[in-house]
Amino acid sequence: MKPASHPDALRVQAALGSRFRVVEFEQSTKTSADAAAAVGCTVAQIAKSIMLKTVKDQKPVLVIASGINRVDEKKVSALLGEKVKSADADFVMANAGVAPGGVAPVAHKVLPAIVLDQDLKNYDLIWAAAGTPNAVFQLTWSDLVEITGGTSADIKRTL
Repeated sequence: MKPASHPDALRVQAALGSRFRVVEFEQSTKTSADAAAAVGCTVAQIAKSIMLKTVKDQKPVLVIASGINRVDEKKVSALLGEKVKSADADFVMANAGVAPGGVAPVAHKVLPAIVLDQDLKNYDLIWAAAGTPNAVFQLTWSDLVEITGGTSADIKRTL
């Protein structure tokens, strides 16, 4: 683990301010399992970023979910009042400014609607991506709500 040095990670650090510390790892933190192994926490404590888009207007929607949960797009659609679908890598790059696997909760090119998985509030500390597939930062649920202004909801897919 080392302080952020990649330009995209530094952009996230600048958006977060000195209250948070973006760190980079030699190994990947692209997936929830990779990130949990790198930082030494449970997969559930990883605040994974999933970019969706509205079907009608093609607007970005960022869902930040617990690493163990799958996102129910129907629940997100109901919450937003319009249908959403998965975004491809080009859409993520154009709107978040980074590739999938490094999408942070902040510092997007186009401000997305943000939905937060309420299950993340069950953990004292969580970790989120910070601009690259090997950069992360630690925060609390309260921090996540504060820095994103996101709406907390039950968005977990159940079988």
